[in-house]
Amino acid sequence: MTLLKAASTVSLLTFASRITGLVRDLLMASVFGATALTDAFNVAFRIPNLFRRLFGEGAFSQAFVPALAHSKETDGEEATRRMIDHVATALAWALLLTCVIGVAAAPILVWALASGLKQSPNGFEAAVLMTRWMFPYIGFMSLVALSAGVLNTWKRFAIPAATPVLLNLAMILAAWLGAPWFQAMGIEPIYAMAGGVMLGGLLQLAVQIPALLRLGLLPRIGLTWRGLKEAWSDPGTRRVAGMMAPALLGVGVAQISLMINTQIASWLGTGNVTWLDYAGRLMEFPTAMLGVALGVVLMPQLASARAAGEPERYSAMIDWGLRLVVLLAIPSSAALLVFNVPLVATLFHYGAFKDSDVLQVAAALSGYGVGLLGLVAIKILAPGFYASQDMRTPVRIAIVVLVLTQLLNIALVPWMRGFNLGHAALALSIGLGALINAAWLLVGLIRRGSYTPSPGWGVFALQVFAATALLTAFLLWGATAFPWLAMRAHVLQRVGLMALMLAGSAAIYFVALWAAGVKLRQFVTR
Repeated sequence: MTLLKAASTVSLLTFASRITGLVRDLLMASVFGATALTDAFNVAFRIPNLFRRLFGEGAFSQAFVPALAHSKETDGEEATRRMIDHVATALAWALLLTCVIGVAAAPILVWALASGLKQSPNGFEAAVLMTRWMFPYIGFMSLVALSAGVLNTWKRFAIPAATPVLLNLAMILAAWLGAPWFQAMGIEPIYAMAGGVMLGGLLQLAVQIPALLRLGLLPRIGLTWRGLKEAWSDPGTRRVAGMMAPALLGVGVAQISLMINTQIASWLGTGNVTWLDYAGRLMEFPTAMLGVALGVVLMPQLASARAAGEPERYSAMIDWGLRLVVLLAIPSSAALLVFNVPLVATLFHYGAFKDSDVLQVAAALSGYGVGLLGLVAIKILAPGFYASQDMRTPVRIAIVVLVLTQLLNIALVPWMRGFNLGHAALALSIGLGALINAAWLLVGLIRRGSYTPSPGWGVFALQVFAATALLTAFLLWGATAFPWLAMRAHVLQRVGLMALMLAGSAAIYFVALWAAGVKLRQFVTR
């Protein structure tokens, strides 16, 4: 399987996840509205998701995948199977302890994240109850992260990429069928969503098992104290645990940045948190489809090349990934900057969502758009360090960039708040910080000799910018030629027009690249 085919598979399945997630959010809004109990569910669901990012698909994956690829390349498959068993055993015991503590400490966790729920008579208690129900979701998802690391290392990318769709489908069923059933039984309907989350976690883990069995890599988890001691004595387990410590710090920095920005937005006035949140959801489409997909595909391959002592292949894969990022992120950034109002209007401009809300979300989307290239490139450059089992350098950079981002907030938010754009300043600070982060990572890889840019970058950049200029002109015309906000009552007409604009934009961009001499086949054959 070529790298582009693998990345395309992950990207398409990630897109399916984002679409089903959007359907889930729209259905929940229509069924439950916006009440103290929906706030309670969102807080309760955010707690296991926060721990999942810290311990599961975040820090654990960053530590486990490079160590696994190194073992597969240098120690052979039998030793690698033992390492998988031992890591799975240590992880399972750690998850069991974490879940027990989390269920017991649910009131403290809810208070720490959203003490304001105490203003509602039932909100805080409902959040505590649903946190206890959903906390074991962390266990499911952390084991899913282990399974995904194994499958991705063996180049089985489709199943790990498809699993988030199962969570969204389970939650859609919970809102559609579970909530009325709960209500008929005299139970608060929102509790059905907690059941949907747990069902989604179970399904995501279950779907990994047949794929692991086919590879003969289903982990054998030691359920005794002796099994745990044997697992912890494995050098591979200790290596993963040692690499997780700085990775936890790095992931934690990103979560701290998100929490700070949410806190600031909450003080800017009604609607600011929502505007920023909607813009962030739209940003997840290009960042996940480009950056996350490429990062998932490249990290095990980079780790394998590093373990095999093949620096040329290592550098060539980073170069390929960066060129693909530039090829796709630059025009996407231009679209977010000049075509944001039509995009937001087509997706969200319904019901209680006003014209002014569209403009405010579009402003935040522009702030993110400035840094889209950095946000995506980080997903390629950071794995270049992780593959060498260097977790500390990206963490140090992330900490410095966190400080710089908050300094940018101090400078930009008060100034732009005067134009009622304080939330957009927060997005702009994140975008600028991402550009600094990506540039720093790139310079670090070049200076240490891990990455040597291949010839032709200057010409390639000019070709991309020239094609993007034509695309931008077309989108500027489309943004002003049609009354996107006034078309609110004509849903199908607006959606059809958006589809034509996007199709025309893609045609103009890729024909312009072809005319400029870009050989797109080079991205397909790697």
